[in-house]
Amino acid sequence: MKKSTLVIVIIAVVIIGCIMNLSSSYNDMVKTQEEATTALANVQTTYQRRADLIPNLVETVKGYAKHEEQTLTEVVNARAKATQITLDAENMTPEKMKEFQAAQGELSSALGRLIAVGEAYPDLKANENFKDLQTQLEGTENRINEARMKYNEAVQKYNQGIRSFPKVLFAGMFGFDKMNKFEAAEGAEKAPEVKF
Repeated sequence: MKKSTLVIVIIAVVIIGCIMNLSSSYNDMVKTQEEATTALANVQTTYQRRADLIPNLVETVKGYAKHEEQTLTEVVNARAKATQITLDAENMTPEKMKEFQAAQGELSSALGRLIAVGEAYPDLKANENFKDLQTQLEGTENRINEARMKYNEAVQKYNQGIRSFPKVLFAGMFGFDKMNKFEAAEGAEKAPEVKF
């Protein structure tokens, strides 16, 4: 084989190897990004499940606790605010994530006050519908926490992938940017005060 032919074959093999590596890296980045965006959609689905339970809970409480109009109004307003803010993986910024988390935190706080209303009304506390809704909300809160953890794990895998060599060389070129994780709400490190 001629020397020039051998050089051409070696160059072709190197080029093909680089293309295959680039293709494999790109496909892996797409896969991990899709896993993270699917996990984000699952988080939003669990938050929506909670939002869907709230009207039934409010109506149940309304029948027993007529003097708690302010609490009911706060829950309805917090639900409306929380459902207006959605996260989109394409344009998710740290500010948007904080806004989303703040709205969900307000809703959690309002729900906590609404559930506490049940303690003041023995008939409501004994109502099967109220107890069932309360149980469903507790289960939903657990699902939210689990979905957020799975999202954070998927984002960690994705972020590690796009920041490791050699993918870091191509990630920015193909539009793969670092994604944000869910963080604890501000003040979450302090135990809540419970007053009766």
